[in-house]
Amino acid sequence: MREDNTIQVLCKSFALRIIKLYTYLKDNKKEYVLSKQVLRSGTSIGANARESINAQSDMDFINKLSIALKEANETQYWLELLYESGFISKEEFDSIYADCSRIVATLVKIIKTKKEALV
Repeated sequence: MREDNTIQVLCKSFALRIIKLYTYLKDNKKEYVLSKQVLRSGTSIGANARESINAQSDMDFINKLSIALKEANETQYWLELLYESGFISKEEFDSIYADCSRIVATLVKIIKTKKEALV
C-alpha cells in the first residue's frame, strides 16, 4: 500500500478504532448484537477499499469503492443506534462518527472523480 493513499490510511485507522469499540462494548457493556454489526460493517469498509487497489478495470474500481461506501453508511447507522440506545456517550459517538463521515465524504469524492474521468 502506498503511503499517500489517503482512503486506505483512513479506512485502516477507522477499522482499528472499530475493533477497540467492539472490544469495549463486549467487555464493559456486555453488548453483543449491535457491537458485532458495527464490527462487521466498520472493518468491511477498509477491506473493500483495499480490494479496489487491484481492480481489474475502472468500473471494478468504482464498484469496490461503492461497496465500501455502502458499508460506511451502514456503519453510521449502527453507530447512531449505539449512541441513541445509550451504549456510547455523545463524546464517543461524535468522535468516531466524524471519522466515518470523513471516510464517506472521501469515498464519494473518489467515486465521483473516477466516474467523471470515464465520460
